[in-house]
Amino acid sequence: MLIDKMYINVAQLLKEPVGSSRRYQIDESLGTDDINSVKGEVTLIRTNRGIMVKGEMTAGVTVICSRCLKLIDYKVNYDFEEECLPSVSTSEALSLPDQTDNITIDESHMLDLSETIRQYTLLTIPAKPLCRPDCAGICPSCGHDLNQGPCQCPSHTYDRRWSKLVRLGKENKT
Repeated sequence: MLIDKMYINVAQLLKEPVGSSRRYQIDESLGTDDINSVKGEVTLIRTNRGIMVKGEMTAGVTVICSRCLKLIDYKVNYDFEEECLPSVSTSEALSLPDQTDNITIDESHMLDLSETIRQYTLLTIPAKPLCRPDCAGICPSCGHDLNQGPCQCPSHTYDRRWSKLVRLGKENKT
């Protein structure tokens, strides 16, 4: 089942003294941005302004290998820490800041972590993921996957604009 939202009810935690905490295990499927699964643990800590969320996560994502262009399943690990503020005051001592950059806790005292986890997962994916460290990629001429063996293209085909540089390389090898 694909879950669009990861809600945690924090009503009781907001009533407790500063420093109180709760731990939750997460094992969900986001179903967005090729994020297949998210597993980990989040700790919610009551602060004087709201709730601090600390998480240690492992996410399974589907990405494209930057060399051979195959779809691959990739695991990313990350830690995050975010402050969540209530959208309405639960006590007179709690002051609401003017900042809107933080995650908010809705009027029903529900904390939605799905967008935070989605963003951290996407930020953790490498810019150029590889299916394996020694991926040979594809032939620039015919597009053959060089991981499956050499292609039938002539082995010395290169752009003639590079001919002087190729000749210089051959001279330096001798």
